[in-house]
Amino acid sequence: MTQLINDKGFVAEHWTQGYSPLDTANDAEALDVPSDAQINDIPLCGALKMIRIDFPSSADGRGFTIARGLRLRGYTGRLRAHGHVLADQYAMARRAGFDEVEIPDDLAARQPQDQWLARANWQAHDYQSRLRG
Repeated sequence: MTQLINDKGFVAEHWTQGYSPLDTANDAEALDVPSDAQINDIPLCGALKMIRIDFPSSADGRGFTIARGLRLRGYTGRLRAHGHVLADQYAMARRAGFDEVEIPDDLAARQPQDQWLARANWQAHDYQSRLRG
């Protein structure tokens, strides 16, 4: 089981359509993207509503790069980080373009909702925006 997290904390899952693997992505509504995917190999077809990017380890930051690249390519649908994302990484995930994070229940038990909510004001502490003026 998993726990879904957004800026409101732990929330109920409402996505019921499932996910297609990246290698069978023709006109899919939702894609499961591995952390080693190349950004330009991810098709952004008109039917695509959700992309879920895998984080096999909290030390593997490739998913942040993929998310940012998809947003720069113009993807405006839901973008979900899936796997081993830590509460400390939530602000970075949001700045990279993720809308939400899906983590295993055992990780959610070790990092309860208050730890995620402490980082939900991710726009307030963005030093890069302050430096850009």
